Order: sequence, then C-alpha cells, then structure tokens
Amino acid sequence: KYETSQGKKEKRGGSCPSSNIYFITKMRTNFNPKNNPRVIIIQKLYGKFYNEDNDLDFPKHRFKKFIKDIVLGTIERNELIRTELDSKLGEEFVFENLDKVFQTILKAATYEFLYKPNLSINIIIKEYLNSSNFFLEDAQTKYLNALLDNIGKKLRTTNAWIWINKKIF
Repeated sequence: KYETSQGKKEKRGGSCPSSNIYFITKMRTNFNPKNNPRVIIIQKLYGKFYNEDNDLDFPKHRFKKFIKDIVLGTIERNELIRTELDSKLGEEFVFENLDKVFQTILKAATYEFLYKPNLSINIIIKEYLNSSNFFLEDAQTKYLNALLDNIGKKLRTTNAWIWINKKIF
C-alpha cells in the first residue's frame, strides 16, 4: 500500500508486471467546521444580529442554497421566532439573559423546526449540537440540547402546525 495526499493507493493485480492496477480509496477526513453549513449559518446570523453586518454574502459552497435559505428566513421571521420561543419556553425563561451565540443557535434551530418539516427534529438538534461545540462549553451544550429538544417537541405537534399556518397565511 502506498499513501498519497489524495488517499491510500492500493496495488491490485495479477502476477504479470504489466497488470498492475492502482485503486485510490478515499481516506477519512477530520470534521472541518468551515465546511459545516450550520457553523456558517451561526456565523452569518451572529454577524447580522449582533455586529450589524449588513453585507451578507454567501460564498461558493455545496450547501449554499440551504445556508442562504436558513439565514435569510431567520432574519425575515425574527419577530415570529422570538414570539414562539417566548411562548413555548414560559415566563421564567428570559431570552435576553442568554449568551449571544446561544440566542443565535436557538433562533436558527427554531426556524428549521418551523419551516423545514422534511428534516427530523433529531437531525436538526444533532447538527446544531455538533456545531455548538465550536462556540459553547460542554455545560452550555447540554443545556442547549435540553432546550432544543423541548422547543422541537412543542413546535412539531399538530396543534402548533395549525396555529403557525393560520398565523403565516
């Protein structure tokens, strides 16, 4: 076996020297946060909400359409998302007391819960928890997991969908 920068090169073939055939197999790559769409979503929304970054550009990415949809949808429906978060989490929950990155993650995930019904709650939660590891500490990530699970279950009930659809349309 030979290792190259593209992957592992394996020699396969018969005993004849002219029948040497090489197959390149892909090596496992480490998780890169720059390629994670939800990390990009969190960064864009944080810049828009807290740094007042009005220049939203979306560079070439294989999930560019998804990233753009979530970012622009969250910005457009920010007030509705805040209302939903306040109503579903109760009076004892004060959204403004949370860390700004935490608030951004909750807003983006809530948008996906509301407007991306083809995505499973568990997938949305898992993706945002994986992305949150780059921004939050472990204790905050556990708290985020509990909040996202609570919000997701409350928003994805049948009654919630009827109410949301009446309010939007």
